Amino acid sequence: MLSLFKNKKFIFLMFLLLGCGYFSTMSNLEINSFAKSELVLIPLQLLAIIYLTYLRLNRRQPSSDER
Repeated sequence: MLSLFKNKKFIFLMFLLLGCGYFSTMSNLEINSFAKSELVLIPLQLLAIIYLTYLRLNRRQPSSDER
């Protein structure tokens, strides 16, 4: 199962289908345009937070010799 997620084409296809489904759902919602635009941006904001957290946690920690 883990080797399935290492395939970049599979991951791209999975995110592409997820994105198409999400934006299709958002376009069919009957709410005002301001609320719809805010709901569209929430996943992008979450992805940015996750990415920046990942970068911060995986920064190379200085060893005791380098201090």
